[in-house]
Amino acid sequence: MKPFIVALTVTALAGISTVVSAADRITGHHFATRSEAMAPNAMAATSQPLATQVALDIMQQGGNAIDAAIAANAVLGLVEPTGNGIGGDLFAIVWDAETEQLYGLNASGRSPKSLTLDYFQQQGLSKIPPRGVLPLSVPGAVDGWFELHDKFGALPMEQVLAPAIEYARQGFPVTEVIAYYFARNADVIGDQPGFAEVFLKDGEPPQKGERFRNPDLANTYELIAKQGRDVFYKGEIAKTIDAFVKTHGGFLSYDDLAEHTSTWVDPVSTNYRGYDLWELPPNTQGIAAQQILNILENYDLTAMGFDSATYIHHFVEAKKLAFEDRAKYYADPEFSAAPVTGLLDKGYAKERAKLIDPNRAGRAYEPGNPPTEGDTIYLTTADQQGNMVSLIQSNYRGMGSGITPTGLGFVIQNRGELFALEEGHANVYAPGKRPFHTIIPAFVTKDGKPLMSYGVMGGATQPQMHAQILINMIDFGMNLQEAGDAPRILHTGSSQPTGEIMTDGGVLSLENGFSAATRRELIKMGHTLQEAVGPYGGYQAIWRNHEEAVYYGASESRKDGHAAGF
Repeated sequence: MKPFIVALTVTALAGISTVVSAADRITGHHFATRSEAMAPNAMAATSQPLATQVALDIMQQGGNAIDAAIAANAVLGLVEPTGNGIGGDLFAIVWDAETEQLYGLNASGRSPKSLTLDYFQQQGLSKIPPRGVLPLSVPGAVDGWFELHDKFGALPMEQVLAPAIEYARQGFPVTEVIAYYFARNADVIGDQPGFAEVFLKDGEPPQKGERFRNPDLANTYELIAKQGRDVFYKGEIAKTIDAFVKTHGGFLSYDDLAEHTSTWVDPVSTNYRGYDLWELPPNTQGIAAQQILNILENYDLTAMGFDSATYIHHFVEAKKLAFEDRAKYYADPEFSAAPVTGLLDKGYAKERAKLIDPNRAGRAYEPGNPPTEGDTIYLTTADQQGNMVSLIQSNYRGMGSGITPTGLGFVIQNRGELFALEEGHANVYAPGKRPFHTIIPAFVTKDGKPLMSYGVMGGATQPQMHAQILINMIDFGMNLQEAGDAPRILHTGSSQPTGEIMTDGGVLSLENGFSAATRRELIKMGHTLQEAVGPYGGYQAIWRNHEEAVYYGASESRKDGHAAGF
């Protein structure tokens, strides 16, 4: 599902307002939509109001931030199936107050073991298609829930999943942005097996304000709550998925599901101007945000100014450089270990920064040689004990593959589309392999203390926005909400882990709020500008004020949700 794109020329710039304000506010930046939420005990921020409320309810019932995150994710899988669900994968970073440590969870699934690279070659395919049975991989989210719950949870899983089950049976009103994406997804995948029976009524997607019910998903959640993760991977649900996929000519099997495991991983960090940004290592793209920041740390961004062609140019070029490495090195470490330490080396970043022409956009870059050694949802929760969760979960493209097994109430992800089909590539398709992954949770610490859990949903948008959020706060002095409300910079067209190579410099899109003068200067520097509506991601964040023992919360003005606490 591609964003709405309009070519932007110099003559068209005259009609773009230099200042766009959400509303008149007596405090803060003109683009801020609201104040930060604040609360002394707990905080939750999600992309849908019911999910935020459920997270708070769970914590008021005695649950912790981990229980709240699982409960909110289950609700989001129901109310926002356009971006996530238990047919998808999950990644999380948890600050555990008891051990005072960060823990990383990679709950992404692997490709079918009976599907080989030869099959794609025999079919004459140069790319894995985005829909249908071929891009299916094992859904990792449910196992991710139970890994998190077994390690950190406080309430029984039946209590944690109860709100989602109730909403699935009784129904919920579809909110505005989600209704929009329902319609867009229905246009693309409405004819995929099983989809219409669950998500369409008389052939039409639910409208804004319509009460939508999903009794099949209620039954599935109830089975999981009562029988645990094995019912999904080794029991009734696994058997249903196996039979349905086989009926439609696919390869994902019961054995693939039964053999699935999640992986606890060590988050990796880089320090940006005194703040430690933590991300998960490949197969995710999290370290791309860190590479961008490492390059930009060599420049005085504050002096350049937020609405300046100089800042935007340097940001875009740093992104291009990081994404060249992303295209070459990021893959399942069990098949091809990325040189993570070298990619995050400050000296390496300084050398890469020297490749940036301060006056001209680069059309192509080569990946570096780092030193070596030996549609998605994001949510965040924080509790009274000091636990904090940064969790991201996705179907990949909107509603995934569209494949919706009979009686289960959810679509299966199309994450397998992100494999390359080029032999020798680090991310080349192989049976039982995890694909390159776009979804990334983030966490910030300072002087060893937990400071901020945050994320920005949205494919390749994510590392760009992870970096921009911190730049907005650290270099440009914005608060937690303003950092997300600020107009965003988006570059597309970089070289990709699926094999595409950038030769034309790609495309730069700027949200309304950047001045016409800045846009003109960027065009003069050789950037190709295009107007894009909608692909700038969705942000949630929680900030911990240690001095006052207060949580701040922020949520994306571009989505339906909010931050709230008690």
